Amino acid sequence: MQKLKQQIQSLAKEYLSETTEIRRHLHAHPELSFEEFDTSNYIVSKLKQYDIPFTQGIVKTGIVALIEGQNPSKKVVALRADIDALPIVEANDVEYRSKNIGVMHACGHDVHTASLLGAAKILNELKNEFEGTIKLIFQPGEEKLPGGASLMIKEGVLENPHTQSIFGQHVFPSMEAGKVGFRSGMYMASTDEIYVTVKGKGGHAAMPKDYNSPLLIASAILLELNKVFMQDQNSLSFGEGWDEALPPTVLAFGKIIGNGATNVIPEEVQLEGTFRTMNEAWRKEAHSKMKKIAEDIAKKMGGSCDFNIISGYPFLVNDEITTGRAITAAEDYLGKENVEALQMRMTAEDFAFYSQKIPSCFYRLGTGNKSKNIVSGIHTSTFDIDEKALEIGAGLMAWLAVNELSE
Repeated sequence: MQKLKQQIQSLAKEYLSETTEIRRHLHAHPELSFEEFDTSNYIVSKLKQYDIPFTQGIVKTGIVALIEGQNPSKKVVALRADIDALPIVEANDVEYRSKNIGVMHACGHDVHTASLLGAAKILNELKNEFEGTIKLIFQPGEEKLPGGASLMIKEGVLENPHTQSIFGQHVFPSMEAGKVGFRSGMYMASTDEIYVTVKGKGGHAAMPKDYNSPLLIASAILLELNKVFMQDQNSLSFGEGWDEALPPTVLAFGKIIGNGATNVIPEEVQLEGTFRTMNEAWRKEAHSKMKKIAEDIAKKMGGSCDFNIISGYPFLVNDEITTGRAITAAEDYLGKENVEALQMRMTAEDFAFYSQKIPSCFYRLGTGNKSKNIVSGIHTSTFDIDEKALEIGAGLMAWLAVNELSE
């Protein structure tokens, strides 16, 4: 295995310029979730160039490719990259700046895809050196519910052949390029979207006896929900029959629309927010709890409340055995000093759908460089990476796959 590791390291370095070229092409031509048709065709062109068999058109733009080593039915390990971009106007002044105004790879999916294509080229060249099959999953729509992962799973992406485990990576701009991060067990939160319509009675602002402001009702609802779910978390419980501590929880509202005027009280107010946690039982109970709180307050204040919750991605849990092997393999590949332990996060990722089905490992790829002022966070208009990270992005993915096949 040490010889194979050295071969992967050598090829990752040799192919860095090509991996960088791929990343820059993808960055310059971003496409929104479930609209990644040109991106899909570009990926296919590379797979054809590498002579890797593939199936295109899964969930319209998704692609699955197979690299078969010796004894291909022995074990199947998957590597996944997401391919969609975000509705953000890029502010970077670089030669590979987005040509699709208003769309940007501000979450690093161009890096994920380029890394997987780089790993594909490496693995295909070395396929006679390992046993088993490596499945490459290029997934659309990570940024938009219901999540491309859930749809690809429904279309059988983890079958034909059946997949035993899966790895995914994500850029981490707060970590210096050259490092990676892992966490076993619970890692990322579930996420739900909340849409609330609060109704009162509109009227002229100068005649308070003639109206019942939905703005005041909505304000009371927000304050109470914040008090119950955020300020007083220690007092919360799962309810009768539960005695374990409350999992990490976030309830936040980021949008309020009350379309009145300085002297016009509107008939209704819309609220939009997010709910995140790390336990499915508590998630279900919390949905009922927050809805009842809102409806009771609205009724008490003489109005009404339509509280709609759209369930999104589940929590992401990294299989402890699979992740433990990956950590050991990463330390062998990069040196222990370059492999860091991660904290749990209340952010969400649709890779969680895979983690609910088969043993999974979702890890972080350091992409920042403070000395070069590459420090912007994801989902910002100035996000960029130190492209030296692509050598690790491609090489480590390849190494984790062959290491897992050998177990």
